[in-house]
Parts: sequence; C-alpha cells; structure tokens
Amino acid sequence: MKIRPTSKNGGALIELGPRETQVPAQVAVASPLFNFKKILVPLDFSDCSKYALQYAAAMARQFGAELQLLHVVEPYPPVPEMYPIDVETLQDDTAELESLRRGLGDKVRSTICLRTGTPQLEITRCAQDLKSDLIIIATHGRKGLSRMLLGGTTEKVVRLAPCPVLVVREIQAVA
Repeated sequence: MKIRPTSKNGGALIELGPRETQVPAQVAVASPLFNFKKILVPLDFSDCSKYALQYAAAMARQFGAELQLLHVVEPYPPVPEMYPIDVETLQDDTAELESLRRGLGDKVRSTICLRTGTPQLEITRCAQDLKSDLIIIATHGRKGLSRMLLGGTTEKVVRLAPCPVLVVREIQAVA
C-alpha cells in the first residue's frame, strides 16, 4: 500500500498493491504503533523538502498531529572580522518557515523551529527535545561520489533518530 498526498484538496491518495484487496480497517490506523501526535519536518527550502512537507501535512490531518517545521542553519567556519552566522540569513529563514507554516492553513496545527549547527545532529536533538513521534524528511537520492561530497544528512538522521523516520524521495521527471 502506498499513501500519497493530493495537491488539490490536501487529502491523501492510497494505492493498493497487486495482492491487496481492501484498505485496512480503521482499527489498524488507531493502533498505538501509529499514534502520531508530533511530526518533525526538517526543511532546507528545496523543492524536495517542500514535497516532503506535503506528505507530512496529509499525515498530520489524518492523525490529528501537530507539525513541527525545522530549519537548521549551518554556521560558517570562524574567520577573523566575520560573523559565523549572518543575522539577515536567520531573519530570511524564519520568514520562509513562517510562510510555509501559514501555507498549511488552519486544518493543521504547526510550529516552527530554527536552529544552528550540524543538520543531522540538530534534527535528531530537536526530535528528542520536542518529543516527536515521527520525522518526515526529504532525500535527493544522491549516490556514490556526489553523496560523499555533499553529505548524507538524511542517512545520518535515519541512523541517529530517536523515533521512526519516513524518507520522501525527490520526484524524478519522466522524459
């Protein structure tokens, strides 16, 4: 079974596999295993992370959960006569987070959080501090050398997370 958000009404589309004949009963959704109350969504403002936010919004509506939108700013290495973190960048990032939060509408409770540090460490610390039940995070699906050079933040979050992690892959354009 696959669950995908719909773009028109904020609902979710459920696709059954070839061997599935019906959607599981409502009792399965109410299971304590899937009792999500707080869902953490790390955002880097890429299209891929905004796509993950769509998934998170659909799940938050389904479970009546609160979304916790997180952005982590990596500080620059200290250089003489240069501030490690640009104040304007923090203000812009806060404004972007607030804009995404308002875009969710009134049907989804949400909060925003801005942190500075190493992304994978701050994401897992935030999940622990806010007592998140689930992390929904995007991945660009890089492999090989590009993953080594650009890092594997999502992979590290999966290994370090104090709760389950749902990884949303970037949509590949079909040519």
